[in-house]
Amino acid sequence: MKPAMIVHGGAGPWPDAEDSARGQALVDALHTGWRILEAGGTALEAVEKATNILEDFPLFDAGIGSFLNQMGEVEMDALIVDGAALDFGAVAGVKHVRYPISLARRIMTDTPHCFLAGSGADLLARQLGFPVMSNLFFVTEAEFHRFHEKQHAAPRPQGTGTVGAVALDTRGNLAAATSTGGVPDKMPGRVGDSPVFGAGGYADNRYGAASATGVGENILRVLLSKYAVDAIAGGMNARAAAAASIDHINSRFQDSQAGLIVVDRDGQVGAAHSTLKISIAWMDADGQPRVSMQGGVGVR
Repeated sequence: MKPAMIVHGGAGPWPDAEDSARGQALVDALHTGWRILEAGGTALEAVEKATNILEDFPLFDAGIGSFLNQMGEVEMDALIVDGAALDFGAVAGVKHVRYPISLARRIMTDTPHCFLAGSGADLLARQLGFPVMSNLFFVTEAEFHRFHEKQHAAPRPQGTGTVGAVALDTRGNLAAATSTGGVPDKMPGRVGDSPVFGAGGYADNRYGAASATGVGENILRVLLSKYAVDAIAGGMNARAAAAASIDHINSRFQDSQAGLIVVDRDGQVGAAHSTLKISIAWMDADGQPRVSMQGGVGVR
């Protein structure tokens, strides 16, 4: 079976001047995952390693570059989904883990649990030998200054840089990954859609896989990623399912501020959004990387 992959770097407003750097980071992540898929590796490995690249890129709201909460701390969430086993691993509120998506995978594969939060997840990371860092390691200079100016500034926008990846491997297995630092100035302990199975991500080998981004409180309420995969189960391809999912969330919320990427079991990819932008990269039918800051697979 021919593999397929698409990655995202969040949905929302950001300066046009950042488009080129964001696009290059997405292509780097895409190539990382694609090499794994072409070598016969698993979709799980591909989405994990692609997401690691994005967690290290400071313009995205995941890993390095995560937004600070009201207390001036980074709290990160992540979810990885195995479409073959209908299994997942997730973390929420981690403060010291270099790669939250990789810890989420180890929770899925190496523990009897699916979801760990806060200090328990950070403790497991240390026990497993993960790179654990000072919380300040994840704070960029730009985010540090934004945080200290916020007391006298207008209300901040929601997060714009959650990252994710979905893939189909040569064995027909599907996987999804989503990682985030949440929204700016969130209440300590706030958890959005990203680590929630069915909301921030979902995968089922029978139909497809999806990863969502945007305002988590809206995405949670409609389980957006599962809605997309259910649409594929109902006969839609990936593009149609992505569009139908955004139509659905728009029908429930006046300003849904959401986006998602989708791969179906036939290897077609799709993306849709209700935000000003969504940054995506995917491999086209000729195995060439394509990038868009406006969504709509097939648009440069």
